Amino acid sequence: MDFGKIVSNSFKFPFRNIKKLLVLCILFILASIIPIGIISDNRYVLFLGLISFFLFILIVPGYLFSFVKIGLNESSLFPSLNFGNSIFDSLRVLALRMAYMIVPAVVFFIAWFTLDISSVNFNSPIEILSFLRTIGFSALIVVLTYILFEILLFFAKARLAYLNSLPEALKIHKVIGDIRNIGILNIIKWVLFMALLVVIASVVSSWIIAIPYVGFLIYLCIFIPILESIGNYSLGLLYANIINDKLAKLEKI
Repeated sequence: MDFGKIVSNSFKFPFRNIKKLLVLCILFILASIIPIGIISDNRYVLFLGLISFFLFILIVPGYLFSFVKIGLNESSLFPSLNFGNSIFDSLRVLALRMAYMIVPAVVFFIAWFTLDISSVNFNSPIEILSFLRTIGFSALIVVLTYILFEILLFFAKARLAYLNSLPEALKIHKVIGDIRNIGILNIIKWVLFMALLVVIASVVSSWIIAIPYVGFLIYLCIFIPILESIGNYSLGLLYANIINDKLAKLEKI
């Protein structure tokens, strides 16, 4: 599937079955209760929010993971919610994220502990400038490392959806091989597509959240679920090209 069709199908996907999209939106309400408790300064609502957020973490990542699976099959049907499967997949996705974030975390702590603020003479403009350069360089290394492993994590998740094997998804060299098979140009296009979604989310959120009382709920419970479904489904469609290529090679044999 060419990239233009991936984008087109991904934007259509959330709206093919509004009823099931509403299920996802309702799940995101679970994440909104904590902020409501903080704003209302109500400890009972806050306690309920903590429980709801725990349920959110257990269910929603796994349910969104099923969108990647749907994309792999190039299906346009919105997945049904299965609590058992969603919890199981959420735990696997969480384990995958923790594993892939080890290197960025190590780089961050190395950068943090190597910065010695106490040794800087703040009365010397030269030393201040040198210190700021060091901070800037360290921050750049940390950010680039995080972005690199975040991209690897995306395709590790797609590999997990395809092979249904957490050990396979943890093999970074295999994930890099998948990225090469998809094509660096297609990966760059997809990363730019995801970056565009983030920019759109940032711009639109500034307008939506400005709506008194309900703006935050509209953003969190409607806008974010739509963007998440688009992003995860497009990842599945992109990874499906590997499957199609393998099938094509088998047919030639």
